[in-house]
Amino acid sequence: MFGAGGGTSSYQEIEETDLIVLWGSNARETHPIFFHHVLKGVHAGARLVVVDPRRTSSAQWADNWLGIDVGTDVGLANTIAREIIHAGLHNREFIDRATTGFEEFAANVEQYTLEEGEKITGIPAEIIRDVAHAYARADRAQICWTLGITEHHNAVDNVLALINLALLCGHVGRWGSGLNPLRGQNNVQGGGDMGAIPNRLPGFQDLEKDHEARTKFERAWGVEIQPRYGWHLTQMFEAMERGDLTALYVIGENPAQSEADTTRAWELLEGLGHLVVQDIFLTATAELAHVVLPASASWCEAEGTVTNSERRVQRVRKALEPPGQAHDDIEIIAELGTRLGYPMGWSTSEDAWTELRSLSPMHAGMTYPRLEELGGIQWPCVDEQDPGSPFLHGRLWADPLEGPPAPFHAVDQAPPVDELTEDSRATATRRRCAGRRRSTSRRRTASASTSSRASGFRSPRAAGP
Repeated sequence: MFGAGGGTSSYQEIEETDLIVLWGSNARETHPIFFHHVLKGVHAGARLVVVDPRRTSSAQWADNWLGIDVGTDVGLANTIAREIIHAGLHNREFIDRATTGFEEFAANVEQYTLEEGEKITGIPAEIIRDVAHAYARADRAQICWTLGITEHHNAVDNVLALINLALLCGHVGRWGSGLNPLRGQNNVQGGGDMGAIPNRLPGFQDLEKDHEARTKFERAWGVEIQPRYGWHLTQMFEAMERGDLTALYVIGENPAQSEADTTRAWELLEGLGHLVVQDIFLTATAELAHVVLPASASWCEAEGTVTNSERRVQRVRKALEPPGQAHDDIEIIAELGTRLGYPMGWSTSEDAWTELRSLSPMHAGMTYPRLEELGGIQWPCVDEQDPGSPFLHGRLWADPLEGPPAPFHAVDQAPPVDELTEDSRATATRRRCAGRRRSTSRRRTASASTSSRASGFRSPRAAGP
C-alpha cells in the first residue's frame, strides 16, 4: 500500500480507535485473534460498522450492518466519498499536501449521489449518509477487509476505493487510523514479504524497475536475474493451456481443489510433463504428481519465522521431529539446490534468515535473538537499534512531505459477473428486513444509535460474546 505490501496499523490500534469498518470480513469466525482486539475497541466505545451481504456473526456485534448487494462495493465507497466531499468533511489540508489526483477523483464520484448509491447497493440513502459522516468526523478510524472484497473480478478497484476513503479523510499514517487487509491464510503476509510473488524480490523490491536491488541479489546469489516479471497463478494455468508451461513445482498448495474451475485445473495439471508436489498430505494435486516430496508441518516440526497481518515477524520453534521420511522445507530446497549444482550456502532457517536480512532493508534489524527478546518485530526494522514500526506512512504527515505523495484512483462500479435475479434480490431483501425486525426488538432493551435496511443492530456493550 503506497509502495509497502502490508497493512498500515497494529492490532493495538484497533483497541484505541473511534470507528472500525469491517468491509467484506467476518473476522469473528475467520480472524478470531484479531476480533478479540476489535471487541476490546468496541467495549472501549468504538463504533463498529460491518459491510457484508450476509448477516455474519461479526455483524451481530455491529452498530451498523450494511447488507450490501453482492458486488456493489465500489458503488458504496464512491457514494460515501461523494457525501463526504459535498458535506465539506474531507481533510483538504492533508489532501493538498500528501496526495495527488483528488480533482479527477472528486469529478468521478460526482455521479454517485445518495439516491444513486441506494439504487446500486440496496442500502438506504440515510444510512449511507450516516456512515459517511461518522467516518469523516471520527478522530481515528480503521478500515479492515479480507477475501470478501478481494475474491471478485474487480478486486483491485474494490481495494482502491477503500484507500480513496482513507486519503479523503486523512485516516492513514497516524496512530489509530489506517487501512488493514486481513490475510486469508497463515503467513500469507510472510510469503509476500519473502518474494513469493512474481513481480517482487524479497522485501517488496521491484524485479523490473529496481536495478540496484536486482544487482545486489545477483552478487549474493551468483546468478543473473532476468528483469522480467513472472507469472501469477492464473497466468500459470493460462500458460499450461498454451503449452508454454510444462513443469511445475508446488509447495504447500493444492490447486487441483482450490482453483474455481477444478475440472480445468485437474486436466491441465494431469497434462504437465513434470509435476513435483512438496506437502505434508497426499493431496489431490499430489496424487497427480510425478514426484512427491514429504515435508514437515511448519508450525510444529520446523524452525523459522512467520509474519502476521500487522507485519509482525515472529519466531516458530520446533516442538516435534518430522515423522518418517518427511523433512523441513528448507532442508528439501537446500538439498535440491545442491543436487542441481547450486549449493545455497545454508542449511538452517537462521542461515536463510541471515541472508534475507542482508538483502531486504526492511528486515535488516531483525536478528533471531532480537525476535526472541522482543516477542516479534514489525517491519520495517532497518537496523539492530530500530524497535520496528507499529504503523506505516507517518511520512504523509511530515511538513514538507517525505517521499512520494499517495495517489487517489478514480474507479467505477462494475456489475458482478453473475448479477442478482429478481427472485434472489427479493429473497435477500426479506432476509435483511427480518434482520432489521430482530434488531428493533433488541433496541427496546438496549441503547442504540442507528440501523440500516440490513443493519441487524445489537448493543455489544450490553451483551456477552
